[in-house]
Amino acid sequence: MKHLSEAQLRDLRDELKRQLAKLERSMTVTDEALKTVELDQAAVGRLSRMDSLQSQGMAKGLREREAVRLASIQEAMRRMDAGTFGVCTECGSEVGFQRLVVFPESATCAICAD
Repeated sequence: MKHLSEAQLRDLRDELKRQLAKLERSMTVTDEALKTVELDQAAVGRLSRMDSLQSQGMAKGLREREAVRLASIQEAMRRMDAGTFGVCTECGSEVGFQRLVVFPESATCAICAD
């Protein structure tokens, strides 16, 4: 972690917190979209129900991606607390600051990510 300055770590932690808050808001909206589709014939026409079911299916996919991203951000914060943030989990080399600016949750260096 010594290749990252205290200011860089602070900035990256702040960015992880911002991304976590944004993701949590998004997950709340996704949860609303996952509510059971009403199948009452009088309330919604057949095509509208089909659209609702399709939207719900897309929301399920989004929810899965959000869950993966949430785990990645939380793991990055754990690595930061443990003092291993910025160290590639695959090869042990430094993860470049520029990579962390773009992907602060990144656990691997650019070489191992490919």
